[in-house]
Amino acid sequence: MEHFIWNIDPVLFSFMGLTVHWYGALFAVAIASGYQVMKRIYISENLDVESLDNLLIYCVVGIIVGARLAHVLFYDPAYYFANPAKIIAIWEGGLASHGGGLGAILALYYYHRKVKMPFLFLLDRLAIATAIFGFFVRMANFVNSEILGVQTDVPWAIVFERVDLIPRHPAQLYEAIAYLLIFICLAVLFKVSQMKQRHGAIFGLFLVLVFSSRFVIEMVKVKQAVYADEWTFSAGQLLSIPFLLVGVVLLARAYLGKQQQS
Repeated sequence: MEHFIWNIDPVLFSFMGLTVHWYGALFAVAIASGYQVMKRIYISENLDVESLDNLLIYCVVGIIVGARLAHVLFYDPAYYFANPAKIIAIWEGGLASHGGGLGAILALYYYHRKVKMPFLFLLDRLAIATAIFGFFVRMANFVNSEILGVQTDVPWAIVFERVDLIPRHPAQLYEAIAYLLIFICLAVLFKVSQMKQRHGAIFGLFLVLVFSSRFVIEMVKVKQAVYADEWTFSAGQLLSIPFLLVGVVLLARAYLGKQQQS
C-alpha cells in the first residue's frame, strides 16, 4: 500500500540572516489566535480588554517555562540532570503540553489576583482560547515531524520521511482535530447555553474532553519518555489522569455543589 509521504522543509523562509521556522510561525499563530478569542469574549462581556496584554505575557511565560520543566522532569530527567546547561535550550525542542497547561493556570492565577476577577470565571474563558491554541501547536508538531505515531497500515498512515520510511499514525493530526472540535464545542456552549453561569463548568468540560482524548490518542503514539518503554501506560497517559479527575470534580461542583465566586 502506498502511503502519503511527508517531508516539508522545517524552515519557512530565510531573509538577510533571519530564519523563520514553520514551528515558530505556527506557535505565534497559536498565541495570536488564543489572544483574539479572549479579546472577543472580553468585548462581548464588557470586560477590560487592555488588561489582556498582561495576561498574554503571563501566559506565554507560564506556558514555556511550565512546558519545559515538565519535559525535563517527566520525559528525560537523566539526560538533563547530566547536562544541566541543556535545560534552557528550548530551541532544540522539548515542550510538554501538560506542564504548559499547568504553567498557564498558574499565570492566570497571578493575573486574577491583579485584576480581582473570579479565578474559575477566568479559567472558563481561557479554556476556549486554549483549545484553539492547542490546535495550532499540534499542527506545528505535524509540520516539524515530531510527536510521532506508531507504525500502522491504515489507509491514512503517513510516512515522515525526515525521520524514517515507516508508515505511522498521524497522531499530531488526531490531537489537532480533537482540539479543534473541542474549541467549537466550548465556543458554542459558551454562546448559546447557560453553562458559563456555573463557574468552573466550561473549564471542567475542557479538561475532561482534552485529557480523555489525549489518553486515547496516546495509545497510538510512540512513547516519548525514555524510561517508560516497558510501562503499560505512557507518561502522557499517566499525566493526563490528574487533569481528567480535576475536570470531573469541577463539573460535579458546578452542577451539584453550591456556586461560589472564587
